[in-house]
Amino acid sequence: MASDKTSAERMPAIPADRLTEAQAAAAAVFEAERGVPVFGPFVPLLRSPELMLCASRMGLYLRYGSVLPLRISEFAILIVAREWSQPVEWAIHHPIAVKAGVAPETAQALAEGRRPDTMSADEALAYAFSTELTRNRAVSDATYAAVVGRFGEQGAIDLTGINGYYALLAMTMNVARTAIPEGTSAPLPPLVG
Repeated sequence: MASDKTSAERMPAIPADRLTEAQAAAAAVFEAERGVPVFGPFVPLLRSPELMLCASRMGLYLRYGSVLPLRISEFAILIVAREWSQPVEWAIHHPIAVKAGVAPETAQALAEGRRPDTMSADEALAYAFSTELTRNRAVSDATYAAVVGRFGEQGAIDLTGINGYYALLAMTMNVARTAIPEGTSAPLPPLVG
């Protein structure tokens, strides 16, 4: 929530008795596919049930079916969360990224808006690719060639997909002012300047 952290959620969970038939059906499918009720970015996305289901399925692929190692996927998600100043995305993915092998000091540098000094070679590739894509709206030939050389063309597309998908979720939650889940902390300080 980049601009107004004190404002109330615009799109909180819809009470079960107020769901449309399409929303109730989509929520049931979501829970069957994911094993949990609608949460986080999917709460506002439920306003468009088919979009929510399509987004959920894309997310399942990008998290669990991508050719990229989980550490790199989660690292890229943290980059997107920082670029969009999205605390819910950060709160959800920060512990997953650290558990997957992203060094805490690397994640902390991202949280502070700095290029981490402690990145592995694969993380440095993902960082260059993701930040170029976000900030320049393109990826340089050198960065593209390095990512393809390391992860193949599918890896380049999967990394592009992760950036785009998590930007969609970040934008959705920023618009909806989605609240940080209870019991989690979001060590994502606002960027200065």
